[in-house]
Amino acid sequence: MTALAIRGGHVLDPASGVDAVKDLLLKDGRVAEIASPGKLKNAEGAEILDATGLMVAPGLIDIHVHLREPGQGYKETIATGTAAAAAGGFTAVAAMPNTTPVNDSPEITRWMQAPERGAQVRVFPIAAATRGSKGESVSDYGALKAAGAVAVTDDGRPILKDSAMRETLAAAARVGLTIIQHAEDTRLTSGASMNLGPVSFKLGLRGMPPEAESSIVERDIRLVAEQRDAHPHLHVAHTSTAAALNAVRQARRNGLRVTCEVAPHHFLLTEEHVGLYNTHAKMNPPLRSAADRDAMIEGILDGVVDAIATDHAPHAMHEKEIEFELAPNGITGLETALGLCLRWLHGEWKMPLGRVLSLMSAQPAALLGLKGRGTLAVGSFADLVIFDPNAEWTYHATESKSKAKNTPFDGWTMQGKIRWTISEGHVAYANPD
Repeated sequence: MTALAIRGGHVLDPASGVDAVKDLLLKDGRVAEIASPGKLKNAEGAEILDATGLMVAPGLIDIHVHLREPGQGYKETIATGTAAAAAGGFTAVAAMPNTTPVNDSPEITRWMQAPERGAQVRVFPIAAATRGSKGESVSDYGALKAAGAVAVTDDGRPILKDSAMRETLAAAARVGLTIIQHAEDTRLTSGASMNLGPVSFKLGLRGMPPEAESSIVERDIRLVAEQRDAHPHLHVAHTSTAAALNAVRQARRNGLRVTCEVAPHHFLLTEEHVGLYNTHAKMNPPLRSAADRDAMIEGILDGVVDAIATDHAPHAMHEKEIEFELAPNGITGLETALGLCLRWLHGEWKMPLGRVLSLMSAQPAALLGLKGRGTLAVGSFADLVIFDPNAEWTYHATESKSKAKNTPFDGWTMQGKIRWTISEGHVAYANPD
Protein backbone atom coordinates (compact mmCIF):
# COMPACT_ATOMS: atom_id res chain seq x y z
CA MET A 1 0.00 0.00 0.00
CA THR A 2 1.37 3.42 -0.96
CA ALA A 3 2.15 5.73 1.93
CA LEU A 4 0.23 9.00 1.93
CA ALA A 5 1.44 12.24 3.51
CA ILE A 6 -1.24 14.81 4.26
CA ARG A 7 0.40 18.19 4.60
CA GLY A 8 -0.66 21.56 5.93
CA GLY A 9 -4.15 20.76 7.16
CA HIS A 10 -5.67 21.82 10.46
CA VAL A 11 -5.94 18.55 12.38
CA LEU A 12 -8.90 18.47 14.77
CA ASP A 13 -9.03 15.21 16.70
CA PRO A 14 -11.22 15.52 19.80
CA ALA A 15 -10.30 12.06 21.07
CA SER A 16 -6.57 12.83 21.30
CA GLY A 17 -6.86 16.56 21.98
CA VAL A 18 -5.08 17.69 18.82
CA ASP A 19 -6.27 21.03 17.43
CA ALA A 20 -3.48 22.52 15.31
CA VAL A 21 -1.91 22.60 11.86
CA LYS A 22 -0.12 19.27 11.48
CA ASP A 23 1.22 16.85 8.89
CA LEU A 24 0.06 13.23 8.91
CA LEU A 25 1.66 10.13 7.46
CA LEU A 26 -0.59 7.21 6.60
CA LYS A 27 0.98 3.83 5.95
CA ASP A 28 -0.34 0.27 5.73
CA GLY A 29 -3.85 1.46 6.58
CA ARG A 30 -2.83 3.15 9.83
CA VAL A 31 -1.79 6.56 11.06
CA ALA A 32 1.98 6.16 11.15
CA GLU A 33 3.08 9.64 12.21
CA ILE A 34 1.75 13.07 13.16
CA ALA A 35 4.10 16.04 13.31
CA SER A 36 4.43 19.78 13.02
CA PRO A 37 4.39 21.06 9.41
CA GLY A 38 7.43 19.89 7.49
CA LYS A 39 8.64 17.68 10.33
CA LEU A 40 7.51 14.17 9.23
CA LYS A 41 10.46 11.82 9.63
CA ASN A 42 9.46 8.90 7.42
CA ALA A 43 7.56 10.47 4.53
CA GLU A 44 10.18 9.93 1.83
CA GLY A 45 8.53 8.44 -1.25
CA ALA A 46 5.02 9.00 0.06
CA GLU A 47 2.28 10.39 -2.13
CA ILE A 48 1.51 13.99 -1.10
CA LEU A 49 -1.95 15.38 -0.44
CA ASP A 50 -2.04 19.14 0.12
CA ALA A 51 -4.64 20.00 2.77
CA THR A 52 -3.63 23.63 3.26
CA GLY A 53 -6.60 25.66 4.46
CA LEU A 54 -8.67 22.55 5.10
CA MET A 55 -9.82 20.71 8.22
CA VAL A 56 -8.49 17.18 8.78
CA ALA A 57 -10.63 15.14 11.17
CA PRO A 58 -11.26 11.52 12.10
CA GLY A 59 -13.52 9.75 9.61
CA LEU A 60 -17.17 9.92 10.59
CA ILE A 61 -18.94 6.85 11.95
CA ASP A 62 -22.66 6.27 11.46
CA ILE A 63 -24.04 3.68 13.86
CA HIS A 64 -27.48 3.49 12.24
CA VAL A 65 -27.81 2.84 8.51
CA HIS A 66 -29.88 0.56 6.31
CA LEU A 67 -27.86 -0.82 3.40
CA ARG A 68 -30.73 -3.09 2.25
CA GLU A 69 -28.56 -6.06 1.30
CA PRO A 70 -29.16 -8.94 1.28
CA GLY A 71 -32.48 -9.12 -0.51
CA GLN A 72 -33.47 -5.50 -1.24
CA GLY A 73 -30.83 -4.41 -3.74
CA TYR A 74 -33.34 -2.48 -5.81
CA LYS A 75 -33.41 0.11 -2.97
CA GLU A 76 -29.69 0.19 -2.17
CA THR A 77 -26.67 -2.07 -2.22
CA ILE A 78 -23.74 -2.23 0.13
CA ALA A 79 -21.63 -0.79 -2.69
CA THR A 80 -23.93 2.19 -3.41
CA GLY A 81 -24.73 2.85 0.25
CA THR A 82 -21.08 2.96 1.22
CA ALA A 83 -20.29 5.17 -1.78
CA ALA A 84 -22.85 7.62 -0.39
CA ALA A 85 -21.25 7.23 3.04
CA ALA A 86 -17.82 8.12 1.65
CA ALA A 87 -19.26 11.15 -0.14
CA GLY A 88 -20.64 12.25 3.24
CA GLY A 89 -17.32 11.86 5.07
CA PHE A 90 -18.14 8.54 6.73
CA THR A 91 -15.43 5.91 6.91
CA ALA A 92 -17.46 3.33 8.84
CA VAL A 93 -21.15 2.48 9.00
CA ALA A 94 -23.10 0.05 11.17
CA ALA A 95 -25.76 -1.73 9.13
CA MET A 96 -29.13 -2.67 10.58
CA PRO A 97 -30.44 -6.25 10.29
CA ASN A 98 -33.86 -5.68 8.69
CA THR A 99 -32.73 -7.25 5.44
CA THR A 100 -34.26 -10.16 3.50
CA PRO A 101 -33.61 -12.52 5.15
CA VAL A 102 -33.11 -10.85 8.51
CA ASN A 103 -29.48 -10.84 9.60
CA ASP A 104 -29.76 -13.19 12.56
CA SER A 105 -26.93 -15.56 11.59
CA PRO A 106 -23.13 -15.58 11.42
CA GLU A 107 -23.39 -16.52 7.74
CA ILE A 108 -25.26 -13.35 6.77
CA THR A 109 -23.06 -11.26 9.05
CA ARG A 110 -19.97 -12.53 7.25
CA TRP A 111 -21.62 -12.17 3.83
CA MET A 112 -22.22 -8.47 4.45
CA GLN A 113 -18.52 -7.94 5.14
CA ALA A 114 -17.17 -9.98 2.21
CA PRO A 115 -14.99 -8.12 -0.32
CA GLU A 116 -17.41 -9.14 -3.07
CA ARG A 117 -19.95 -6.65 -1.71
CA GLY A 118 -17.77 -3.81 -3.02
CA ALA A 119 -17.93 -1.65 0.11
CA GLN A 120 -16.16 1.70 -0.21
CA VAL A 121 -15.82 2.09 3.56
CA ARG A 122 -15.87 -0.33 6.49
CA VAL A 123 -19.20 -2.03 7.21
CA PHE A 124 -19.97 -3.23 10.74
CA PRO A 125 -23.08 -5.42 10.79
CA ILE A 126 -25.58 -5.09 13.63
CA ALA A 127 -27.35 -8.41 14.05
CA ALA A 128 -30.93 -9.23 14.99
CA ALA A 129 -31.54 -9.36 18.73
CA THR A 130 -34.11 -12.13 18.31
CA ARG A 131 -34.39 -14.81 15.66
CA GLY A 132 -36.11 -13.38 12.62
CA SER A 133 -36.58 -10.16 14.62
CA LYS A 134 -39.81 -11.69 15.90
CA GLY A 135 -39.28 -10.64 19.52
CA GLU A 136 -39.26 -14.17 20.88
CA SER A 137 -36.13 -16.37 21.07
CA VAL A 138 -32.75 -14.67 21.52
CA SER A 139 -30.19 -14.99 18.72
CA ASP A 140 -26.78 -16.62 19.32
CA TYR A 141 -24.89 -13.50 20.39
CA GLY A 142 -21.56 -15.23 20.90
CA ALA A 143 -21.52 -16.61 17.37
CA LEU A 144 -22.73 -13.33 15.90
CA LYS A 145 -20.04 -11.35 17.70
CA ALA A 146 -17.38 -13.80 16.52
CA ALA A 147 -18.61 -13.26 12.94
CA GLY A 148 -18.22 -9.48 13.28
CA ALA A 149 -21.50 -8.16 14.67
CA VAL A 150 -20.90 -5.08 16.83
CA ALA A 151 -24.37 -4.82 18.46
CA VAL A 152 -27.82 -6.38 18.33
CA THR A 153 -31.24 -4.90 17.63
CA ASP A 154 -34.62 -5.71 16.15
CA ASP A 155 -34.72 -2.18 14.73
CA GLY A 156 -38.13 -1.41 13.30
CA ARG A 157 -39.61 -4.26 15.27
CA PRO A 158 -39.37 -3.25 18.92
CA ILE A 159 -39.05 -5.95 21.57
CA LEU A 160 -42.35 -5.55 23.42
CA LYS A 161 -42.40 -8.52 25.78
CA ASP A 162 -40.78 -7.74 29.12
CA SER A 163 -39.48 -11.30 29.39
CA ALA A 164 -37.86 -11.17 25.94
CA MET A 165 -36.23 -7.79 26.57
CA ARG A 166 -35.02 -8.93 29.97
CA GLU A 167 -33.41 -12.01 28.43
CA THR A 168 -31.95 -9.96 25.58
CA LEU A 169 -30.26 -7.53 27.97
CA ALA A 170 -28.80 -10.35 30.03
CA ALA A 171 -27.52 -12.32 27.02
CA ALA A 172 -25.95 -9.26 25.43
CA ALA A 173 -24.26 -8.26 28.68
CA ARG A 174 -22.67 -11.70 28.96
CA VAL A 175 -20.85 -11.31 25.64
CA GLY A 176 -20.26 -7.56 25.81
CA LEU A 177 -22.65 -6.37 23.09
CA THR A 178 -24.86 -3.29 23.09
CA ILE A 179 -28.63 -3.68 22.81
CA ILE A 180 -30.13 -1.06 20.50
CA GLN A 181 -33.85 -0.56 20.86
CA HIS A 182 -36.26 1.03 18.40
CA ALA A 183 -38.53 2.43 21.08
CA GLU A 184 -42.09 2.17 19.84
CA ASP A 185 -45.08 0.54 21.47
CA THR A 186 -46.68 -0.67 18.26
CA ARG A 187 -49.88 -1.38 20.15
CA LEU A 188 -50.33 2.41 20.22
CA THR A 189 -49.23 3.14 16.66
CA SER A 190 -51.07 0.62 14.50
CA GLY A 191 -52.29 2.32 11.35
CA ALA A 192 -50.55 5.59 12.21
CA SER A 193 -48.35 7.35 9.67
CA MET A 194 -47.14 10.55 11.39
CA ASN A 195 -46.94 12.27 14.76
CA LEU A 196 -50.16 12.72 16.73
CA GLY A 197 -50.91 16.43 16.83
CA PRO A 198 -52.64 19.32 15.08
CA VAL A 199 -51.04 18.51 11.72
CA SER A 200 -52.23 14.90 11.72
CA PHE A 201 -55.70 16.16 12.67
CA LYS A 202 -55.68 18.70 9.83
CA LEU A 203 -54.53 16.10 7.30
CA GLY A 204 -56.94 13.44 8.52
CA LEU A 205 -54.14 11.00 9.34
CA ARG A 206 -53.89 8.72 12.34
CA GLY A 207 -51.05 9.90 14.56
CA MET A 208 -48.41 8.22 16.73
CA PRO A 209 -48.56 9.51 20.30
CA PRO A 210 -45.19 10.46 21.82
CA GLU A 211 -45.95 8.06 24.69
CA ALA A 212 -45.46 5.17 22.27
CA GLU A 213 -41.75 6.02 22.31
CA SER A 214 -41.24 7.20 25.86
CA SER A 215 -43.13 4.31 27.49
CA ILE A 216 -40.81 1.75 25.90
CA VAL A 217 -37.71 3.74 26.87
CA GLU A 218 -38.95 3.94 30.46
CA ARG A 219 -39.77 0.22 30.50
CA ASP A 220 -36.35 -0.68 29.12
CA ILE A 221 -34.60 1.49 31.70
CA ARG A 222 -36.47 -0.32 34.48
CA LEU A 223 -35.22 -3.63 33.09
CA VAL A 224 -31.66 -2.29 32.91
CA ALA A 225 -31.94 -1.22 36.55
CA GLU A 226 -33.05 -4.75 37.51
CA GLN A 227 -29.80 -6.08 36.00
CA ARG A 228 -27.54 -3.32 37.25
CA ASP A 229 -24.89 -5.76 38.48
CA ALA A 230 -24.52 -7.29 34.99
CA HIS A 231 -23.91 -3.81 33.47
CA PRO A 232 -26.05 -4.14 30.33
CA HIS A 233 -25.72 -1.38 27.77
CA LEU A 234 -29.01 -0.06 26.39
CA HIS A 235 -28.83 2.32 23.46
CA VAL A 236 -31.97 4.14 22.36
CA ALA A 237 -32.10 4.52 18.58
CA HIS A 238 -33.29 7.69 16.82
CA THR A 239 -34.65 9.41 19.93
CA SER A 240 -37.35 11.88 18.96
CA THR A 241 -39.40 12.94 22.02
CA ALA A 242 -38.64 15.13 25.02
CA ALA A 243 -40.04 12.51 27.40
CA ALA A 244 -37.77 9.76 26.07
CA LEU A 245 -34.73 12.02 26.25
CA ASN A 246 -35.58 12.98 29.82
CA ALA A 247 -35.81 9.29 30.74
CA VAL A 248 -32.31 8.73 29.34
CA ARG A 249 -31.03 11.77 31.24
CA GLN A 250 -32.43 10.44 34.52
CA ALA A 251 -31.11 6.93 33.90
CA ARG A 252 -27.61 8.33 33.50
CA ARG A 253 -27.96 10.27 36.73
CA ASN A 254 -28.87 6.98 38.37
CA GLY A 255 -25.65 5.41 37.14
CA LEU A 256 -27.15 3.18 34.45
CA ARG A 257 -25.42 2.50 31.16
CA VAL A 258 -28.06 4.02 28.90
CA THR A 259 -27.12 6.00 25.80
CA CYS A 260 -28.98 7.52 22.86
CA GLU A 261 -28.64 8.96 19.39
CA VAL A 262 -30.52 11.66 17.49
CA ALA A 263 -30.87 12.00 13.71
CA PRO A 264 -30.46 15.35 11.93
CA HIS A 265 -34.07 15.31 10.75
CA HIS A 266 -35.27 15.11 14.34
CA PHE A 267 -33.33 18.19 15.45
CA LEU A 268 -34.05 20.21 12.30
CA LEU A 269 -37.57 19.34 11.13
CA THR A 270 -41.03 19.16 12.69
CA GLU A 271 -44.37 17.63 11.81
CA GLU A 272 -45.13 20.82 9.86
CA HIS A 273 -42.68 19.62 7.17
CA VAL A 274 -45.13 16.89 6.20
CA GLY A 275 -46.93 19.75 4.43
CA LEU A 276 -49.47 18.31 2.02
CA TYR A 277 -48.64 14.62 2.43
CA ASN A 278 -44.94 14.86 1.51
CA THR A 279 -43.70 11.27 1.71
CA HIS A 280 -40.09 12.51 1.85
CA ALA A 281 -41.00 13.74 5.32
CA LYS A 282 -42.36 10.36 6.42
CA MET A 283 -40.19 8.32 8.75
CA ASN A 284 -40.42 6.29 11.95
CA PRO A 285 -40.16 7.71 14.52
CA PRO A 286 -42.07 10.50 12.81
CA LEU A 287 -41.20 14.16 12.72
CA ARG A 288 -42.46 15.51 16.02
CA SER A 289 -43.68 18.77 17.51
CA ALA A 290 -41.56 21.90 17.70
CA ALA A 291 -41.22 21.33 21.47
CA ASP A 292 -39.81 17.84 20.88
CA ARG A 293 -37.49 19.18 18.19
CA ASP A 294 -36.22 21.83 20.59
CA ALA A 295 -35.65 19.17 23.25
CA MET A 296 -33.43 17.25 20.82
CA ILE A 297 -31.36 20.39 20.24
CA GLU A 298 -31.06 20.96 23.98
CA GLY A 299 -30.05 17.35 24.57
CA ILE A 300 -27.31 17.59 21.97
CA LEU A 301 -25.98 20.87 23.31
CA ASP A 302 -26.02 19.79 26.96
CA GLY A 303 -24.37 16.42 26.30
CA VAL A 304 -27.17 13.95 26.98
CA VAL A 305 -27.15 12.81 23.35
CA ASP A 306 -24.21 10.50 22.70
CA ALA A 307 -24.15 10.40 18.90
CA ILE A 308 -25.57 11.84 15.72
CA ALA A 309 -26.80 8.98 13.52
CA THR A 310 -28.56 9.31 10.18
CA ASP A 311 -30.94 6.33 10.09
CA HIS A 312 -30.15 6.29 6.35
CA ALA A 313 -33.19 4.48 4.92
CA PRO A 314 -33.19 4.35 1.12
CA HIS A 315 -36.29 3.45 -0.88
CA ALA A 316 -37.03 3.13 -4.58
CA MET A 317 -38.75 6.14 -6.14
CA HIS A 318 -41.94 4.26 -6.93
CA GLU A 319 -42.30 3.26 -3.28
CA LYS A 320 -42.44 6.86 -2.12
CA GLU A 321 -44.61 8.18 -4.96
CA ILE A 322 -47.87 6.82 -3.54
CA GLU A 323 -50.43 7.79 -0.90
CA PHE A 324 -48.83 9.04 2.31
CA GLU A 325 -50.34 6.29 4.50
CA LEU A 326 -49.05 3.56 2.18
CA ALA A 327 -45.55 4.91 1.57
CA PRO A 328 -42.68 3.29 3.48
CA ASN A 329 -40.97 5.12 6.32
CA GLY A 330 -37.50 6.53 5.97
CA ILE A 331 -35.18 9.01 4.28
CA THR A 332 -31.59 9.00 3.09
CA GLY A 333 -29.06 10.86 5.21
CA LEU A 334 -25.43 9.89 4.70
CA GLU A 335 -24.49 12.70 2.32
CA THR A 336 -26.22 15.50 4.23
CA ALA A 337 -25.40 14.79 7.88
CA LEU A 338 -22.08 16.62 8.20
CA GLY A 339 -23.22 19.60 6.12
CA LEU A 340 -26.35 19.99 8.24
CA CYS A 341 -24.49 19.58 11.53
CA LEU A 342 -21.84 22.10 10.56
CA ARG A 343 -24.40 24.65 9.40
CA TRP A 344 -26.80 24.30 12.31
CA LEU A 345 -25.10 22.79 15.37
CA HIS A 346 -21.85 24.66 14.80
CA GLY A 347 -22.84 27.66 12.71
CA GLU A 348 -26.24 28.58 14.14
CA TRP A 349 -26.16 27.15 17.66
CA LYS A 350 -22.42 27.74 18.25
CA MET A 351 -21.54 24.24 19.35
CA PRO A 352 -17.74 23.94 19.26
CA LEU A 353 -16.59 22.22 16.09
CA GLY A 354 -14.68 19.61 18.08
CA ARG A 355 -17.83 18.59 19.94
CA VAL A 356 -19.79 18.28 16.70
CA LEU A 357 -17.09 16.05 15.22
CA SER A 358 -16.90 13.98 18.39
CA LEU A 359 -20.63 13.25 18.17
CA MET A 360 -20.00 11.87 14.69
CA SER A 361 -16.71 10.02 15.23
CA ALA A 362 -15.14 9.37 18.64
CA GLN A 363 -18.40 8.92 20.54
CA PRO A 364 -20.03 6.53 18.06
CA ALA A 365 -16.81 4.50 18.03
CA ALA A 366 -16.90 4.27 21.82
CA LEU A 367 -20.58 3.27 21.87
CA LEU A 368 -19.92 0.19 19.73
CA GLY A 369 -16.39 -0.55 20.95
CA LEU A 370 -14.76 0.13 17.58
CA LYS A 371 -11.16 0.19 18.72
CA GLY A 372 -8.71 2.26 16.71
CA ARG A 373 -11.45 4.33 15.09
CA GLY A 374 -12.81 7.79 15.74
CA THR A 375 -9.31 9.18 16.35
CA LEU A 376 -6.15 10.11 14.44
CA ALA A 377 -3.76 8.95 17.15
CA VAL A 378 -0.67 7.15 15.91
CA GLY A 379 -1.53 3.49 15.38
CA SER A 380 -5.22 4.07 14.76
CA PHE A 381 -6.90 3.19 11.47
CA ALA A 382 -6.17 5.70 8.72
CA ASP A 383 -9.78 6.90 8.58
CA LEU A 384 -10.03 10.62 7.79
CA VAL A 385 -12.35 13.23 6.40
CA ILE A 386 -10.81 16.37 4.93
CA PHE A 387 -13.18 19.27 4.38
CA ASP A 388 -13.37 23.01 3.86
CA PRO A 389 -15.27 24.25 6.93
CA ASN A 390 -16.02 27.63 5.32
CA ALA A 391 -17.43 26.42 2.00
CA GLU A 392 -21.18 26.60 1.47
CA TRP A 393 -22.80 24.21 -0.99
CA THR A 394 -26.25 23.04 -2.03
CA TYR A 395 -27.33 19.42 -1.83
CA HIS A 396 -29.04 18.03 -4.92
CA ALA A 397 -30.61 14.60 -4.49
CA THR A 398 -30.21 13.83 -8.19
CA GLU A 399 -26.44 13.88 -7.70
CA SER A 400 -26.50 11.39 -4.82
CA LYS A 401 -24.20 8.37 -4.82
CA SER A 402 -27.06 6.42 -3.24
CA LYS A 403 -29.55 4.58 -5.40
CA ALA A 404 -32.30 6.40 -3.52
CA LYS A 405 -33.33 10.06 -3.64
CA ASN A 406 -35.89 10.13 -0.80
CA THR A 407 -34.76 13.13 1.23
CA PRO A 408 -36.45 16.24 2.62
CA PHE A 409 -33.14 18.11 2.33
CA ASP A 410 -33.03 18.39 -1.46
CA GLY A 411 -31.99 21.96 -2.31
CA TRP A 412 -30.84 22.83 1.21
CA THR A 413 -27.71 24.89 1.72
CA MET A 414 -25.03 23.04 3.67
CA GLN A 415 -21.79 24.10 5.34
CA GLY A 416 -18.45 22.33 5.05
CA LYS A 417 -17.54 20.91 1.66
CA ILE A 418 -15.89 17.50 1.79
CA ARG A 419 -12.73 17.26 -0.30
CA TRP A 420 -11.46 13.78 0.54
CA THR A 421 -12.62 10.79 2.52
CA ILE A 422 -9.89 8.28 3.30
CA SER A 423 -10.85 4.84 4.62
CA GLU A 424 -8.06 2.68 6.05
CA GLY A 425 -5.52 4.55 3.94
CA HIS A 426 -7.45 4.35 0.65
CA VAL A 427 -9.07 7.40 -0.94
CA ALA A 428 -12.75 6.45 -0.91
CA TYR A 429 -14.03 9.82 -2.15
CA ALA A 430 -12.31 12.80 -3.76
CA ASN A 431 -13.69 16.18 -4.74
CA PRO A 432 -10.66 18.46 -4.53
CA ASP A 433 -12.13 21.34 -6.60
